[in-house]
Amino acid sequence: MEFQKDNTFVTGRLKSMTYAFNGAVKLIKTEHSIMVQFSLGIAMTIAGFYFHISQTEWLCQTLAIGLVLSVEGLNTAVEKIADFIHPDYSKRIGFIKDIAAGAVFFAALTAIAIGLIIYVPKFI
Repeated sequence: MEFQKDNTFVTGRLKSMTYAFNGAVKLIKTEHSIMVQFSLGIAMTIAGFYFHISQTEWLCQTLAIGLVLSVEGLNTAVEKIADFIHPDYSKRIGFIKDIAAGAVFFAALTAIAIGLIIYVPKFI
């Protein structure tokens, strides 16, 4: 099946959104790291309602959840492309995959810091 680009503004954007939504669903259904991060995002959202966090705290928390999920998705894409290009073990491919995983690590640390800043005072 050949892909034909839709150049109309509205239907082209709707198709793009459909592809993006389908990609997000595939990530959540097939990638264990995304499943964990998505579950933590849901848990933190429930915690936000439970602790009645402020609007600013909601903004920070939502940004942190979105950051982690986005970077995790990009990391998964890098890993899939790397495995497709070079299925056998390669030190250079491993280096690239480690760097992508490092980006997730930084995003996760940021999210943890935001979570601690928001929720530790609720317990003290």
